[in-house]
Amino acid sequence: MNQSMINSAVTMGQVQYKLDNVGHNLANADTTGFKRRDTSFADLMFRQVQNQRVGPYEEGRDTPAGIRRGSGAGVAQTAIRFEQGTLQQTGRDLDAAITEPGFFFELAAAEDGTRRFTRDGAFYLSPAEDGTNQLVNGEGEYILGADGAPAAIPENYAGLRIDETGGIFVTDEDGTEIAAGALQTVEITKPQLLEQQGGGIVSFPDLEELGAAEADVLADGNGAQVVQQQALEMANVDTAKQMSDMVAAQRHYQFNASAANMTDQMMGMVTNLR
Repeated sequence: MNQSMINSAVTMGQVQYKLDNVGHNLANADTTGFKRRDTSFADLMFRQVQNQRVGPYEEGRDTPAGIRRGSGAGVAQTAIRFEQGTLQQTGRDLDAAITEPGFFFELAAAEDGTRRFTRDGAFYLSPAEDGTNQLVNGEGEYILGADGAPAAIPENYAGLRIDETGGIFVTDEDGTEIAAGALQTVEITKPQLLEQQGGGIVSFPDLEELGAAEADVLADGNGAQVVQQQALEMANVDTAKQMSDMVAAQRHYQFNASAANMTDQMMGMVTNLR
């Protein structure tokens, strides 16, 4: 009975991680460029008890002989899913969506030098001291250009165009189009190693500890035709699927809670018999 109680309690705690993850996905269903996380489970440690065979009752048995006593289920992995989200037309010149999975815009590095990436292409302008406007995200963090410096746009432009390769062109007041650099795009070849940092930003953990180098996990994406202006990529969260997963997880939780309650009642009955 104690083992049954332990199994139920352990599994309830792990199912709670699933519910938390589903809630996080649903909360970001309208977040630009958000990538959902999926949770998978695996059996915890178990042992096989080889009980005595009872011939007449076990004839034709398909499952292995004996009794399998487990310790419940645990979260095996919470993986980021990078499937392409739907594109929403915005009509805004500073919006740019990435149209292929695996590609990212690059943000200015963190204070410790960590490279950071995003698929959120909702950009804004921030005045710089040199008289230009630098591209930033919604949090005011700089978007890098193909030259590795923050992407900058001249002031007082009459029009702005971002082509499929991320090239930036501005039209001055007399109608002349001028090249103003390009957005830095990278192709991440092993996105399963990425860690979410919040706000649609992802980065790699310490690659040295994983025995890898940057060349092993990402490639230069500059020049690839993966950018669409006046559009944003929506989150790849299927709300109906997430709601279904939430209901299934809640039922799983309730089942184990009921099992724990019944075990407690049985233990009480045994105690009263004494």
